[in-house]
Amino acid sequence: MSRPMPRRRQVLQAAAAGALAAAAPHWAAHAAEPSILQPRVRPGDAGWPGEADWQALQAQLGDRLITPASPLLACRATPASAECAALFKSLKNPYFISDHPALTQTLGWVDAWTSMPSARAVAARSTADVVAAVDFARRHRLRLVIKGGGHSYHGGSNAADSLLVWTRGMRNVTVHEAFVADGCSGTAPQRAVTLGAGALWSDAYHAVTTQAGGYVQGGGCMTVGVAGLVQSGGFGSFSKRFGLAAASLLQAEVVTADGQVRIANACTNPELFWALKGGGGSSLGVVTQLTLRVHSLPENFGAANMTVRATSPEAFRRLVALVIDFYADHLMNPHWGEQIRLLPDRRLVVSMVFQGLDRAEAQAAWAPFIEALSRDAQDYVLESAPFIMAVSARTFWAPTLPKRLLGFMARDDRPDTPETNVFWPGDQGQAGQMLHGYQSTWLPAGLLQPAHRAALCDALYAASRHTGISLHMNKGLAGAPREVIAAARDTAINPAVLDAFALVIAGAGEQPAYPGIAGHTPHAETGRARAHAVARARNLLRAVVPQAGSYFSESDYFEDDWQRAHWGSNYARLAAAKQQFDPEGLFFVHHGVGSERWSADGFTPKAG
Repeated sequence: MSRPMPRRRQVLQAAAAGALAAAAPHWAAHAAEPSILQPRVRPGDAGWPGEADWQALQAQLGDRLITPASPLLACRATPASAECAALFKSLKNPYFISDHPALTQTLGWVDAWTSMPSARAVAARSTADVVAAVDFARRHRLRLVIKGGGHSYHGGSNAADSLLVWTRGMRNVTVHEAFVADGCSGTAPQRAVTLGAGALWSDAYHAVTTQAGGYVQGGGCMTVGVAGLVQSGGFGSFSKRFGLAAASLLQAEVVTADGQVRIANACTNPELFWALKGGGGSSLGVVTQLTLRVHSLPENFGAANMTVRATSPEAFRRLVALVIDFYADHLMNPHWGEQIRLLPDRRLVVSMVFQGLDRAEAQAAWAPFIEALSRDAQDYVLESAPFIMAVSARTFWAPTLPKRLLGFMARDDRPDTPETNVFWPGDQGQAGQMLHGYQSTWLPAGLLQPAHRAALCDALYAASRHTGISLHMNKGLAGAPREVIAAARDTAINPAVLDAFALVIAGAGEQPAYPGIAGHTPHAETGRARAHAVARARNLLRAVVPQAGSYFSESDYFEDDWQRAHWGSNYARLAAAKQQFDPEGLFFVHHGVGSERWSADGFTPKAG
């Protein structure tokens, strides 16, 4: 989308209201008339809790009731200080951000939102702490925010003048050899793992793969929160083989808006269970823990990397066609995932991973592509020679010293932190970023058919002239096993993913920047220009994908028809679940289910 001007904002609001009205007839079979919503209060308002109210909550929670203070706001007064310099260095450490209640992995989005601390926070260490926070927010009509890992491009894990439920302290991990969901006594036991809402995927992979020799489908980025990823659908590097993280959900414990602790699985509260599988985090309740299926671990995981530069625009256009042909013929299968990037400087960057192959098999898979490049050596320069490696899958996430020395893995550099606090260096760009623009579009596999492939390649080439675009092959399930697609169909995510061969993403941003801090102020004009470039790329891609779907966690903040784009035909059912479990709209996130009934900041209900 182009950047929103005043008229654009009016269109956005009208589109949201229209979408709600259009969907309403389909809700009738599922939900009663929506409740009348009450505005939320801010500090200074007549309804804001008094000191006695806060003291009563503190009597329940003790030191878990805190007042978050953002070091970024403190930096505004002394931007040239050594403390501020150290802070901006620390903002490139995703674990530092996760462990701070007033910070978020993304610091904002130009012309959209800025990360701000809550007025108060509950640093939850138990489900009872979460219940206390939810009950207090409901009684006093407070804006409630939930933060686990803190990854949210739309700013869903922060809001000024709110009460924060901070679940980072709930990071227990338990591997089960024979799990049966509550109330499902007739089902066969299976291997599973239960994770607290504050666990990150690095915690999950360490316990399940490195220590227990199994595989849990999670995120490619190790510092994303487990609960947030699952509720948003959840893609990982190997989703083409193991599917969505949401599809592996066996059971969740969730605190709903009425303060009740509910178990949700296929046998108990099945509609809530379905909605939690891809309906978007922080919209239906506070997930306190979840249990995921543990899959058998392949023998090998591996990676294939190379960078190719075309010597002319014409050669780059042929290179785009070459790599799309190659992917369709050789790589659209359960073995391969991750990214192929097309950049404005005529570079093609391959950063892919594989599972279930050894190194020789992976090299053989890429041989036709490498040979084609060699035949046209005058047109293509290998700036980074093909590098293909395979390792024991059990050691893939192990924080070994050789990986760190060779630059394959980075570590939390704070003193006395766990050895398992590691991350892929390529994901460090997300830490502390200020976004300028971001969009995603699922590309249906039908575009790879001969009648449509040329148009697809033309669109990809044209889009890459405006900004870098990334084809995330693991974020589309075309080519996945039949059972993986069937399991994904039983989630709330947009069904467009079932037939997509990739999710194409275009984004732009800058590294740690924050308004009001001299020397670190976001470059707004540059940001708007880059956002326009992202929008032009998006428009070119969507010209070949009518009624395009977009992944909720990686989407445009200004998406007009977001209900359809994020959830497609599943939105009406999600809206009914929202009405059933949160009729007063306690849980709000930008473009989350039911958010069309609220103002952009989530404080004021809309009329009608």
